[in-house]
Amino acid sequence: MTMKILHTADIHLRELQDERWKCLQHLVEVGRKEKVDALAISGDLFDKGIDAEKLRPHIRGIFSNTGFKILILPGNHDEESFESGLYYGEDAVVLSDTTPQDFGDVRIIGIPYEPLKIEEVYSSIQALKGKLKEGINILMYHGELLDLFFSREDMGDEGQSRYMPLKASFLEDLKIDYVLAGHFHTQFDTKTLGNNCVFVYPGSPVSITKAETGQRKANLLVVGQQPREYPLNTFHYQEVVVEFDPFTETNPIDLAKESIGKIHPQARALVTFKGYINSHKLGMTETQLIEKLKMLVKGKCDEEPTCQLADIKKILESDVFQNFKEKVDSGKYDENQRRRMIQIGIQAMMEA
Repeated sequence: MTMKILHTADIHLRELQDERWKCLQHLVEVGRKEKVDALAISGDLFDKGIDAEKLRPHIRGIFSNTGFKILILPGNHDEESFESGLYYGEDAVVLSDTTPQDFGDVRIIGIPYEPLKIEEVYSSIQALKGKLKEGINILMYHGELLDLFFSREDMGDEGQSRYMPLKASFLEDLKIDYVLAGHFHTQFDTKTLGNNCVFVYPGSPVSITKAETGQRKANLLVVGQQPREYPLNTFHYQEVVVEFDPFTETNPIDLAKESIGKIHPQARALVTFKGYINSHKLGMTETQLIEKLKMLVKGKCDEEPTCQLADIKKILESDVFQNFKEKVDSGKYDENQRRRMIQIGIQAMMEA
């Protein structure tokens, strides 16, 4: 029988019934829908140890009668949340050490987070040799793969510290087929390592910071196949950029309505209005337009939209600009080149 795993990480639970809690419920629902054998949570189920204390009684209900196992790996935020003997539900298994979990010919081993230096990480990885089997071996890991290039912001609010730094070369002489990892928040990312081991970061399943934009994903893995992005119906931030062009016939309000209408139902928008307008042609001032745009996004944003638009009525109506535009329009340029040249001309005249 082929094993199916739903893999996620970095939920950072804090409160009952908030967006992160709803994300956890949604993940369990996805697990049932997809008939998975296991839900693998590769670290930072909780934001802090105190959050685990207050939420554990409620989590027991979610992690019972699921029809699959929930494998929980301690991460750097919740490394102290899983003391021996604590009960998280009948289907929950905490990987607090490297004891293997077997599913037929598939073996899953987790290395719980510790504040280890790179040479200590190497030793921990090499210590797995005697615990791997002839079938499929999967490692759950919460830390940084140094062979991928990330910024500090990609890891959430973690500062400048390194967390369980791992090099691909550490795995070269081990029979590990997949690494189901956590700690990288921004997006779903995979890398096939030199020994054909597939390393997967699913990204956070719910936006933790505003750096995590776009619909969130989980990794739906059919063992023996490549990881697959699974879009989640969870809270996230969505970047919306509306750029106005004074040379089109489209009304800026209509253009903004169209873009705002595409915001995902679970998203909070980070909206930027930019470009140029001709207030004379539009029939309203720059101030009036901005007020209308703010009303349009009300209730869809956590913050005021960024307004980088500018009224260039005087420039557009000047003889200098009209002569410049005629020369551009008569030239042999494609539409993108023409737009770019006109933008450069407008910018130069604004700065002159």
